[in-house]
Amino acid sequence: MRTTWTWHFDLPPEQLWPVLADTSRLNEAMGLPAYALEETAQANGTVQRRGRTRLAGYAFEWEERPFEWIQGQHFRQDRLFDRGPFGRVGSAFQVEHDGQGARVTCTIDLEPRLLVGRLIGAALARHAATGLHKRIGQAVDFVKGERLSRFDLPSPRLPAGARDRAAGLADAIDRSVYGNGLGRRLCDYVLEGMAGDLVRLRPKLLAREFGIGQRPTVEACLAAARAGLLTMRWEILCPNCRGGKAGTSSLSDLPRGAHCPSCNIDYERDFERNVELAFSPAPAIRPLPQGGYCLSGPMGTPHVPVQLLLSPGERRTISVELPSGPYRLRTLHPGAYVDVDHEGEAFPGLRVTPLGVEAMESGKPNEITFLNDTTFELAALIEDRRWTRDALTAPEVISLQAFRDLFAEATLRPGDEAAVGQVALLFSDLRGSTALYERVGDAAAFNIVRDHFAFLAAIVRDHDGAVVKTIGDAVMASFGDPVDAVQAALAMQARIADFNRDHGGRSDRCLVLKLGIHAGPSVMVSLNDRLDYFGSTVNMAARLQGQSQGGDIVLSEAVARDPAVKPLLASVPARLEKVTLKGFDGPVDFVRILPAQVPK
Repeated sequence: MRTTWTWHFDLPPEQLWPVLADTSRLNEAMGLPAYALEETAQANGTVQRRGRTRLAGYAFEWEERPFEWIQGQHFRQDRLFDRGPFGRVGSAFQVEHDGQGARVTCTIDLEPRLLVGRLIGAALARHAATGLHKRIGQAVDFVKGERLSRFDLPSPRLPAGARDRAAGLADAIDRSVYGNGLGRRLCDYVLEGMAGDLVRLRPKLLAREFGIGQRPTVEACLAAARAGLLTMRWEILCPNCRGGKAGTSSLSDLPRGAHCPSCNIDYERDFERNVELAFSPAPAIRPLPQGGYCLSGPMGTPHVPVQLLLSPGERRTISVELPSGPYRLRTLHPGAYVDVDHEGEAFPGLRVTPLGVEAMESGKPNEITFLNDTTFELAALIEDRRWTRDALTAPEVISLQAFRDLFAEATLRPGDEAAVGQVALLFSDLRGSTALYERVGDAAAFNIVRDHFAFLAAIVRDHDGAVVKTIGDAVMASFGDPVDAVQAALAMQARIADFNRDHGGRSDRCLVLKLGIHAGPSVMVSLNDRLDYFGSTVNMAARLQGQSQGGDIVLSEAVARDPAVKPLLASVPARLEKVTLKGFDGPVDFVRILPAQVPK
């Protein structure tokens, strides 16, 4: 029982694809129920996925076959039912250019299993296609900016008193220094947003949805978690499917590794790359259904541009143009893989053997051949090796002042440590602070130094950094990006005169800042009940600060060479110097931004 429809939408295929292939969001918008998957590893390494749910009074159980797709062109999937009115339900979507827009061909295949399936099959297919066409049209208009919301949806069922509780929490968020006036907007999103978007709320995506900056959004989510509107979860992302397969609400309970039942692999924790902080609504405000609305669609793994389901011995050649970049050829199940650095030339083919994937000789440009040289059906794919920038990684979170202020108790378990691939560390100190105490007295000097800590912390926060600790009159701050650290240092030196003026402007009370910055790998540990950094990068940053003469900024060569830092140095006179530092072999090159030339 096959039925086909053809539709036109006023978006080109490359813009329509993220709408059409977002099967989870479309299923939820059409009112389909959430479902859970039971994933069972098979003897050959593949994974059988079985789903179950209830709809219109019927219980449904099925085998969820892998989707196959070519990004921007088509996708299809079959479900094989052993409970419910149908034996098989298949859907396929083809996208083609059609003038300035796109033509979509939708095909629905129904194989009745029971008499009721034969009676209602055709009507059910028409109803599904009509609803799908309507929802896609609404989403297209949203993308074009012609409507404020993506879909017209009824308000969700909420616990008694949830709206009143949420209103009170919105006020609490806005009273927080980190709420950024987003309390009401966050509450509305939690109360009215789609469940599939809320089950794993990612602040960077939310920032794009709101049309505002990432840092204010992340800070507001942290404030909302502290207030009780949201809950937080640290997740270890699978390196294959990029899904969060293990996690905990406490950083100290985060395991060192995990197993992904979807990919049938064990993998290690990589703090730099695959530890993500995500949020979800507090159950007392917005309980969410268990499971998802489509657990294996193309937009669930957007880093995979091509995935094919191949029969034993099948050879298939596809036409697709992949942009230059790093790719991996692999299967859905465990096995050998091949990494490819594609530079625009012909792309290699993919041969699957019982041991895994081998690369085949490249064919014609924009053609890729897949060969299943095994005795069982499998899914082979091409994935982009680059990790998504939509994840809020652990180093990014920990380098935010909001996190350190709101969740100061968040630490790693005793004895645990986490490698960080790169962190930029800024050390500050005051020139002549001992003399300051002698000149103005302990009480007055203490107040000035305390105020200077707040002055520096505000600048650090404004540049997406966090104060790690204070040491006497010194500050240690961390940043995820070296350019943020340098811009913060420039701002500190540019504004210290205003700080001094606000504190009387007397020469005997004026502070002179000494600043040093270095970036590199480090180890994160829990020290004195807080998250701290340890290693040679910390030592180098501290030693470089010791080379500052006051009013200047000392940068390590690694920071000065950073591509984003170079334009900043081009606008200020600076000089290259060399010094021997305690604990480091040989002379160390560094760049000094001269004090009189710090821009105001």
